[in-house]
Amino acid sequence: MKQITPISKLIRALIWTGSILGGLILVTAISMSVMMRRMSDVPADLDYSTSRSSDKGLFTVSYTVSTGTVPVNQMHQWTLHVKSADGKPVEDATIDVDGDMPQHGHGLPTSPRVTKYLGDGNYLVDGMKFQMGGWWVMDFTVTADGQTDAVHFNIMLKQ
Repeated sequence: MKQITPISKLIRALIWTGSILGGLILVTAISMSVMMRRMSDVPADLDYSTSRSSDKGLFTVSYTVSTGTVPVNQMHQWTLHVKSADGKPVEDATIDVDGDMPQHGHGLPTSPRVTKYLGDGNYLVDGMKFQMGGWWVMDFTVTADGQTDAVHFNIMLKQ
């Protein structure tokens, strides 16, 4: 029977540790490569308009930013203006707010929400903050008069 010496134990441990570290480095390199490829995939035909029809055409939604332009790393407010398909201001809607950065796979660092109905189809959104430059998508789901529809705004922020 072959005897295991302290040196052979050390060699086995080094080989095992090297294999684990090599595997981790390989997985990290592949993950970084995929992430870098996704970051360069901004669609060329993005619409950056501040007024859009909702997915089903039930509403037209536009936004203005309290700071004039959308800032990076600064809390600010948006005012949403919501009209029905026939152009009338939408009163007393429920609006859910969400946003994300498609290339990075993460959302906003805050939880923005509609905090006040301002009248004439205008809604105040508090808690807006974008932590970095790049392509963002803001999603608003509007429910009014028993109907629900969503609208999406593309934003390209420069750091």
